[in-house]
Amino acid sequence: MKQSPSTPLPPPDERRRLREAQSLTQAQVAARVGVARETVRSWETGRTTPRGRKREAYANLLAELATEKNELDGQDGQDGQDEQDEKKVTAGQDLAPVTIDLRSDALTPAQAFDALYAFCAPALVRQTYLLTGRRELARESVERAFQLAWQSWPEVALDPDPAGWVRATAYECALSPWHRLRYRHPEPPPADATDRALMDVLLKLPPPHRRTLLLYDGVGLDLPDTAAETEASTPATANRLLHARAAIAERLPELSDPAELHRRLATLASTERLRAAKPPTVRHGSERRARFWTRAAIAFTVALIGTTALTLRSAPTQYEPPVAPGTDVRGVPKRVAPGPLSEAESELREKLRDETARGPERLLPTLP
Repeated sequence: MKQSPSTPLPPPDERRRLREAQSLTQAQVAARVGVARETVRSWETGRTTPRGRKREAYANLLAELATEKNELDGQDGQDGQDEQDEKKVTAGQDLAPVTIDLRSDALTPAQAFDALYAFCAPALVRQTYLLTGRRELARESVERAFQLAWQSWPEVALDPDPAGWVRATAYECALSPWHRLRYRHPEPPPADATDRALMDVLLKLPPPHRRTLLLYDGVGLDLPDTAAETEASTPATANRLLHARAAIAERLPELSDPAELHRRLATLASTERLRAAKPPTVRHGSERRARFWTRAAIAFTVALIGTTALTLRSAPTQYEPPVAPGTDVRGVPKRVAPGPLSEAESELREKLRDETARGPERLLPTLP
């Protein structure tokens, strides 16, 4: 059946908003449509347009996302106060699960993980967005941090601060220099002019200073805890914080007050509707990744064993000394070309030639 090439599609910005409203990554959309992740990114930025069957599948997926978004908006509209409370979620929210005991025997590992994820992930995505300025990278970093936490769940569950463990891992993933190769195009800035100015100042800070400022003035950690999480000394952490505040106050004098800076960071973080993936999705993704790397390690080990066996099979069983390289021999006279024959040598040569032609005289035996 031939697909119609003129299937209507929403604008590129609306495509991205529909995907983000359902907490889907570009990789997940690409897997459902059957294309590469870079292709989805091109569709959402408007650089390219899907065609043929890919366009039909992409349009159907966006229609499903729009339907789910409308249903979600309808539920949100039933309680306007809840929507206001959600917008007031700050980047400085305490991430320590004070009402959840992860070491309780009443919770299974999956239930404890889901509880930690539900309590920490929304605020952590907003914090990571302030740290990187990229929405997609923020969601991926938080999802990757929780995947690592699930792979090391006994260790994380027994940690005195499981939320701090996940937060530090998410920040490390977000600040990895390898992301420069993946994210080469800038993301759309915030809509508000004051938010754009603050985000621009934050992204111009060195990553250690930005992380220190976010932990101290955003999350609300004290100086020793901030120093411990950033793996720096307390004096170095204090200097980073002072330099970061001075840089922001130089560009935005109205934010020289730490309390006002904290409020503006919270406002900037809550402006974007950044939704995290569902806990079962993160757990299943972690398990798939662990199975993949386990199989890859087994395949590499088998290949290494086979290569070693082949080498031992084809290797010589006795030692053969190598042939010594040639050397120059000195003192041997050079070969001289023969000169003209003398008269006696010429006569001898003629005689030998005649005798060879006639042959030697034949001797006959006689009786005595």
